[in-house]
Amino acid sequence: MSDMMKCFVMHGIGKVGMVEKPIPRPGSSDAIIRTTAALICTSDTHTVAGAIGDRNGLTLGHEAVGVIHELGELAAASGLFKIGQRVAVSAITPCYACDNCQRGFSSQCGGMLGGWKFANVKDGSFAEYFHVNNAVANLAPIPDGLTDEQAAYCCDMLSTGFVAAEFANIPIGGSVAIFSQGPVGMMATVGARLRGAGLVIGVESMPNRIALAKKYGCDVIVDFTKEDPIEAILKLTGGQGVDSAIEALGSAKTFAACVSVTRPGGTISNIGYHGDGDSVPIPREAWGVGMSDKTIRTALCPGGSERMSRLLRLIETGRVDPLALTTHRFAFTDIEKAFRMMQTKEDGMIKPLISFV
Repeated sequence: MSDMMKCFVMHGIGKVGMVEKPIPRPGSSDAIIRTTAALICTSDTHTVAGAIGDRNGLTLGHEAVGVIHELGELAAASGLFKIGQRVAVSAITPCYACDNCQRGFSSQCGGMLGGWKFANVKDGSFAEYFHVNNAVANLAPIPDGLTDEQAAYCCDMLSTGFVAAEFANIPIGGSVAIFSQGPVGMMATVGARLRGAGLVIGVESMPNRIALAKKYGCDVIVDFTKEDPIEAILKLTGGQGVDSAIEALGSAKTFAACVSVTRPGGTISNIGYHGDGDSVPIPREAWGVGMSDKTIRTALCPGGSERMSRLLRLIETGRVDPLALTTHRFAFTDIEKAFRMMQTKEDGMIKPLISFV
């Protein structure tokens, strides 16, 4: 067996390509996963565009599942995992030992955004093999009844979409507006329904996404190309505004709109990746000149084996079926084509699945 593997990397801002690297080795608490399936995320395209600065030679990708190829000594000694076992790995892999982890903010492991290690501070998962730190805490066994494709959606889309609804503090029977019905926005829609929302308003303009958003639980769709979303949402709520608003795009304009449509005492939940500009403005009057009792919550995809296991259970029991998000399928050898299509959302792309087997 060769000790080299193929990887899809960022060669600098705007540049990507396939290279060979040595197969990684685990530390005592770590694991090496042989990749079987992965998903490309819009945030991968933001990274290549320079949203978090230049990266040269860093392997991309953070949504992947596979089988255990190698375990470090301590990880193996736990007895919880074995070679050849199918596992899912969250996009966020905290250490669970640092100050932020112990304070309950594991996504910020070691510093702001520090739980996000793949394709940020270490090689990601668009490779034939990838390294997972603190394996016992970050690997989740895939139930026999689930496919690798289903499990891959737990790595980011379900976890991020659902935390948007969790942090939005939606009252049972309450109202929520979700700006953007991309993959994460649609999973936020599912999460809002699971949390008991009585009125789910989606803001979207693309026909294929509108159709899926309705399937996933939007009661009303506001097409921002045809009407002002702030006016439309206020009209739908009798001028009061929604109890909760979710920003799932990463746009200063949609964030401001979230503040504007949220009623006093409501919550704005931001999961969008704001990759442009130096600041995100808050509309002063809609914010009650700072005294509206509106809460702004932000979140980075929660990780950990316990959360991953709960997300897998939701698919297993039929509470959510993420597979409708997969619009395109590619072999790993064609990942550059898939990535370029994801940059432009060519051919109505929502999520492309990359197969390694």
